[in-house]
Amino acid sequence: MGYQAFDQYASEYDAWFMENGNVLETELRLVAATLENAGRILSIGSGSALFEKLLKDRYSIEVSRCIEPAEGMAAIARKRGFEVEINTAEEADYGTSEFDTVLFNGCPCYMQDLGLALRKAYAALRPGGKVVVIDVPKESPYGTIYNLALALGTWDHPLLEGCKPKDPYPIELVRQAAWRTTADKAATMIDCGFTGLEYQQTLTLDPCYSYTLVEDPMPGHDRGSYVAIIGYKK
Repeated sequence: MGYQAFDQYASEYDAWFMENGNVLETELRLVAATLENAGRILSIGSGSALFEKLLKDRYSIEVSRCIEPAEGMAAIARKRGFEVEINTAEEADYGTSEFDTVLFNGCPCYMQDLGLALRKAYAALRPGGKVVVIDVPKESPYGTIYNLALALGTWDHPLLEGCKPKDPYPIELVRQAAWRTTADKAATMIDCGFTGLEYQQTLTLDPCYSYTLVEDPMPGHDRGSYVAIIGYKK
C-alpha cells in the first residue's frame, strides 16, 4: 500500500476519469448522495480535488479542508482553487470536534492503517457528525478484476481479454492499492466508535460494461463496485 505512484502518475489519474465520463458521473452521484446536509467537511486523501471541484460546481457542496499525501496530486488540486495540506491520513492532525463530516473517498485502499485514520476522524467530528468511507470493495467485480490484474502484473493478458474495463485504471496505480472487504471496513468503523452504519452502492454493471451508462446510487452493498459506508458519532 502507498501513494508514491500518485506523484508520478497524477495526470494519468485525472485523464483516466476524463476518458471514463460515465464512471466518473456514476461515482460522483454516489459521493453527492452521501453528503446531503453534510455541514463542514474534511476530505482525507482528496487527490487532485476532481470530485471536490465537481461537488462544488454541480451540487453546491463545499469541502472546508483537504489533506493529501501526494504532492503531484495536490498541485493539480491547487490549480482547481483548493488549499491542500500535504500529509498522510495516519499522520495528519484532523483537529478536535471541528467538522460535521469526514470524507474518505476512494482512498482507504491506499492507507496503511485505516483504524488510526478513523479514530482521528471520530475525534475531529462534532457529536452527531458522520464519517463517509467510500471505496472499491475487495469482493466486488471491480475489486476482483483489479486483483487479477495485480496478480498478472498487467492488463494485457489473455485471462483479461473480453472482461477488463474498456479503459483500465492505470496498472501503476493498481499496484499501490490493497482493497479491503466491506465487512472489514465496517468492523473497523464500529471498533472506532461509529454507530448506525448505512450503505449506498453504485457501479453495479460488470467492469467491461460500466462505461456504457450513468447509474444512480442505491441502498446496500451486495452488488456495487463502489460502496459508501456512513457511520455516525453519538
